[in-house]
Amino acid sequence: MPVIHVCPKSKVATLSDQVRPSHLVTLLDPEDEMPTPEGVPGHRHLKLGMHDTVRPAPGQTPPDELHVRELLVFARDWSRSQPMLVHCWAGISRSTASAFAIACMVAPPGNELRIARLLRERAPHAHPNARIVAIADALLGRDGRMVDAIDAIGPGKVVFEGVPFLLPVQDT
Repeated sequence: MPVIHVCPKSKVATLSDQVRPSHLVTLLDPEDEMPTPEGVPGHRHLKLGMHDTVRPAPGQTPPDELHVRELLVFARDWSRSQPMLVHCWAGISRSTASAFAIACMVAPPGNELRIARLLRERAPHAHPNARIVAIADALLGRDGRMVDAIDAIGPGKVVFEGVPFLLPVQDT
């Protein structure tokens, strides 16, 4: 079964060596750098510069439709024969929202709550960025089901840094 591994920036090198992802998604503040780990082809490393915010604010780059559209287009190129690795600074918000969006994109409509519950089971600390989820919901035509699913699982356990986890992806 295909999987998405999610982790904080501090665990990317180690996890990349362990799971050998075919695709890597980096979601960091625009000024942050993340080198492509050895073993991941450069064209399969998507770097999205955005702050972890849900509202526009001075000096902040919130996730926008272009970011989420780029994420989904990138994920459509993933064959799912090897894992995908998704990370943000802490592995709590931007990365969990992005993994949820990708899992929902792959699964048929109507599975949003099942995927959100699986996310909560695998990552009690997950607090998916609501803006990323809402934009993905609109782009995927899910009529609010993704937003409702994340609302249904409630906020994650408060931690400084998330624990790496994997989210199975099902297309049936």
